[in-house]
Formats: sequence, C-alpha cells, structure tokens
Amino acid sequence: MTECTNGQTSLNTHDETMITKSIKKICCIGAGYVGGPTMAMIASRCKHIQVHVVDINQERINAWNSDELPIYEPGLQQIVSDARGENLTFSTRVEEAIQESDMIFISVNTPTKTFGIGNGRASNLEYVEKCARVIAENSDGHKIVVEKSTLPVRTAEAVQRILISSGKPGATFDVLSNPEFLAEGTAIEDLEDPDRVLIGGDSEQAIQCLVDVYGTWVSREKIITTNLWSSELSKLTANAFLAQRVSSINAISALCEATGANIEEVARAIGTDSRIGPKFLKASVGFGGSCFQKDILNLVYLCEHFGLPEVAEYWYQVVRMNDFQKRRFSTRIVRHMFNTVSDKKIAMLGFAFKKDTNDTRESAAIYVCRDLIQERARVTIYDPKVNLEQIRHDLKTLMANGQGELSAHDRNLIDNNVRIAHSAEEAAQNAHAIALMTEWEEFTKVDFEQIYTSMKKPAFLFDGRNLLDRDMLMDIGFEVHSIGKC
Repeated sequence: MTECTNGQTSLNTHDETMITKSIKKICCIGAGYVGGPTMAMIASRCKHIQVHVVDINQERINAWNSDELPIYEPGLQQIVSDARGENLTFSTRVEEAIQESDMIFISVNTPTKTFGIGNGRASNLEYVEKCARVIAENSDGHKIVVEKSTLPVRTAEAVQRILISSGKPGATFDVLSNPEFLAEGTAIEDLEDPDRVLIGGDSEQAIQCLVDVYGTWVSREKIITTNLWSSELSKLTANAFLAQRVSSINAISALCEATGANIEEVARAIGTDSRIGPKFLKASVGFGGSCFQKDILNLVYLCEHFGLPEVAEYWYQVVRMNDFQKRRFSTRIVRHMFNTVSDKKIAMLGFAFKKDTNDTRESAAIYVCRDLIQERARVTIYDPKVNLEQIRHDLKTLMANGQGELSAHDRNLIDNNVRIAHSAEEAAQNAHAIALMTEWEEFTKVDFEQIYTSMKKPAFLFDGRNLLDRDMLMDIGFEVHSIGKC
C-alpha cells in the first residue's frame, strides 16, 4: 500500500491501517502525445521521483531515446534530454515498470470505434482494458492507477473491477482520473503553467498523493479535485465546448461570404462582450486533432446510451458543421477555378492540423487533399514537420472502405497525384493555386511576389486560416479567397 507524503493511507480497496512509503516511482503506459510530454515534465520538476515510460512499440521507444523525438513540441526536446538518463526512462519493459512503481498512469490511445456497437461514435476501450489486466497481473502490494487517457464516464468503474477481480492476492488499488488539457503546439507551456489540473477519485488519500506530485510546481489553487465521474465528464465537456465555438464561428463565416460581411470584424465585435470573450473565434477551414471530434462523438454516444437523444443531436451538429466547413472549402476551390481542377497543380501549404506540431490526426488538410485528388488535381504539399510517408498513410486511411481496403483506383490517385515539396516556393512552382491549410508562422514570411511570378495565371490563393495579408496579396496580383470574406 502506498502512503501520501502527509502520511495518510488510502481507504478505497485496502485496510486503512496499513502504512508504507511515499511516491517514489511512477510508471506511464503509453508513450504518445500525452504520456511522453507529461511524464517528461513530471521528471523535470520532481527530481525525487523516478519516471518510467513504457510502450510496446519499440520504434517509438527508440525515437524517445534519440535526438529525433517521435513528436514535435516546442521545448520538449530540451526537457527530455535533460531528464533522460537521470530520472526519466523510456523502454518496452512494461511488466517490470509496473512491478516497481507506486503510481501507474494509463495513457494509451482510445480511438473511436470502427466496428460493432457504437461504431463511429463510442470510444474503443480495448487498450485501456488490456492495460488494466496487465497492471493487475504484475502488481504486488498497493498501486495508485491514474486514468490519463480520455475516457467515457464511468470507465474507472470498469477498470476498478478488473483490477480487483484479476489482481494477485494481497494486491490493492486506488483508481484516479486525471484528464489532460494540453493543446498541441503549446503542450510544454500548458504543462509548465496549466489553467488547472483536474484529479477525480474516491480516496482522499490517493488524490492527495497525485496532488503532491503536481504541487511540486503547480500552485494548489489550480489543482481541482472532484469525484471520478465529474472528472471523466469534464474532459469531454471541455473539448465539446471549445469545438462548439469553432463550429459556431465557422457557421457564421459561411453567412459572411454570402452576405458580404467580414468574419474577422464580426468575431472582433462579439469577442469584446465579456460574456463571450475573444478566444476560439478564429474562423478556419475546420478543427482537427486527436481530441475534438473523438470526444464529441463519445459524448454523443453517451447521451444516446443514457436516453438523451435531443442532447446527443445537439452535440452531433458540432461535428456536422465541421465536416461542412471542410467540404465547403474544397468546393469553393473547384468552383472559383472555373469548375475544374483536373490536371491542375495545387500547392498545399501545411498538412498538420495546427502549427507547431507534426500531428496530422483529423487534419482538415487530409479531407481537402482527398477531395482535390478525387477531382483529378495534382497536389504538391509542403509542411515543415510532416513527411510524405505520413501524408500518404493519412490519405490511404481516409480513402479506405469499411474493411480498411483501398481500391486500386484510389491507390493510384494517391501515388500519382500527391507530391511533397521542401519549401513553399518549390510547392508553388508552376502551380495554378495555393491552398493554405496550417497556420505555420513561416508562411507569413514567404516572398509571395516571387511565388506569384512562378505560378500559372490567374494565380489563385485560398487562405484556409485567414493568416495572410489579403490586400497585399491582391496588390501583387493574386485572386484571393479567405474564410468568411467575399
């Protein structure tokens, strides 16, 4: 059994009179976008704790142990380099790490199900359950198990049952919920100075153990403690509310284009209202990333499961509007380019779902690229952090059928109509149009006069992020189409 630093013991699944040592070793199962950076920050700020990140993917672990990390986040490389070899370890030794740890974080993928009950909406909890069983089989004494993955409400209950029923004699467990609220591209800043740290659980003593870990560098007033179910639901709700704002402003952007209003002026006007505020009112081609769509669909499924169809339909509209915005952008490109892009070269600037990350999950660029190559366009892509292998993998995944099979026709489209460039200038050479998909800062510093001279005329520019100076581009000679501007 584990004791918190204040000497109290957990009252959840074990005898409250048992006393042991404080948290000295943490194991994290899952070395992805959440587990890797979060554990690196804990190791960096808690020098007294040994942090062991494990994953069954040897290639991913090798990358974490190299100078080219598997994910890109500003500031992450330095933090990992400083802690690795001191109190931060990456390995595939899952069982060993569990056996040695006092606290175990579950930080594995929970993708949307693509089969069976809840297909297309519910979370696939296969990996979470497998983690729980491995933890149970390799635990002696007491362990605090922390849900870090984004999970449906009441998943902790299932994890608790598996741990208790499958564990070794004498093994006891507390289960906590500690959802992440990281924004990719600013994950290190979010970890260093979070808006809040949320911890849910039944045992005050187990909660205090995790509070003490974060309390090493996070002020206590920013650490919120709740019951398990409130913590699990808060994560889904936070992402749903943020995505709702994006879809709301994107819906108005379509109306702006139809009426002659300017979406940036509208956003500024409503954003000055203190009840609304200015954040997440940036119109774009649509939101992406691993969380927003997955979590909203999970929320929709939960509402349906608990007999709340009206609530489910309300939240599902957020996803439908996002899909509409991506499709509308593709259609707009084709329509303005004389209703055909067949055999025309289109330079796509950016493929990651947002700047300062190499994450492409649910990126709007994948969907727009698919639409364009299905119209027989030749798409040349430049992204500072995303390679051709990842781009083709994303397209093949999107264009595969329900059984994961890709037709010969679609495979040929991807192989023959998608190219990669090593600069914006190279991508735009002899292009008929530019589609700006990711708000990388370097795109604001490109010499567009030079690019214009290298392109076919008329030279079209479709700014999917409203990133560039529209008037400047029009003065150069571009025909510019922005989001929410006619």
